[in-house]
Amino acid sequence: MLQTTQLNIPEGMIDFGVGQPSFSLLPLAALRQAADHRLSQSDPSLLQYGAEQGDGYFRATLAQFLTARYSLPVEPEHLLITSGASQALDLICTRFTQPGDTIFVEEPTYFLALLIFRDYRVNIVGIPMDENGLIIEALEEKLAQHHSVLLYTIPTFHNPSGATLSAERRERLLHLSREHDFLIVADEVYQMLDYTVTPPPPLAAHILTDRVISLGSFSKITAPGLRLGWAQAAPAQLDRLIHAGLLESGGGLNPFTSGVAQSLIELGLQDECLAHLKRVYRERSAALSAALRQHLPGSVSFAEPGGGFFIWLRLPAGYNAQELLAEARPRDVSFQPGPKFSSSGGLANYLRLSFAFYETEQLLEGVARLGQVMPNKNVI
Repeated sequence: MLQTTQLNIPEGMIDFGVGQPSFSLLPLAALRQAADHRLSQSDPSLLQYGAEQGDGYFRATLAQFLTARYSLPVEPEHLLITSGASQALDLICTRFTQPGDTIFVEEPTYFLALLIFRDYRVNIVGIPMDENGLIIEALEEKLAQHHSVLLYTIPTFHNPSGATLSAERRERLLHLSREHDFLIVADEVYQMLDYTVTPPPPLAAHILTDRVISLGSFSKITAPGLRLGWAQAAPAQLDRLIHAGLLESGGGLNPFTSGVAQSLIELGLQDECLAHLKRVYRERSAALSAALRQHLPGSVSFAEPGGGFFIWLRLPAGYNAQELLAEARPRDVSFQPGPKFSSSGGLANYLRLSFAFYETEQLLEGVARLGQVMPNKNVI
């Protein structure tokens, strides 16, 4: 069978490593209605090369949507339309880094972002986190040792830890970025996926400091296959991105999909889709957390997430997640081991579970399988 999606999960396997929405959550009917609405306008311009910054009408509509969701004013001229957050991050690396530059990341951090950074041959330095996000004192210590051109952070419902950077630490981070002249790249794709905790305002609120580029994506609030997102920044920062050869050659990214997303917002379908996702994820998150408490040893610790996609498990000090994974897979359960999220190969006794891809019944079965493996793990 020819493969059509990124996933290739063996039959019968419950893979907690999949950080994507389940197929049942992909809004086919809403997108069909939005596409029909946009095509009924008889405007062929959405089939032409697009403006480099993105279609102005769509940016205006997106700005209104974000203004309501962020509870702060968002201006169309501060938005650049991208092919999702990953492409935006790649573009930022193209325009703001050189091989050999030092960048800071959280420890742990999103493992696929590490792949992007390594493509650009930068020196990656990890900064430890706790339950309140990036530890600012640790950042200050690293700043005394390194000059960093940027810091990549997932400040809200972090991937993989689920932590949210506190308001106080956000202010201190902004102060340090000005003092030490580094750019904050805030991956804020989970900002709107709050279930039981209301996060602080996004770092996008501070773009006019010229120190912040905020990234957002329809992959988390609608569907990954749209390959549609945005970068939000002050004009001086956006100008560097807009004048990349990629955009000047190919024009704006995804003008057709932007038109469909514009109708999705205008018809109120995006709000409905996001509300549905939040209801489902809230239920799945609670179910997975309860199952973990029931089936796993008390020596395994985690924080129940207030939003996002993930639960970050801390195993006892003698456990090794890579070895545990080797024992789990024959029992048809899998996960992402901690070292994948480390810039230095650490975090051996951590693992990430996602509740986004599976229905509640499958989540419970997966935890039961995991519980059969974990008590038998040999201490190293």
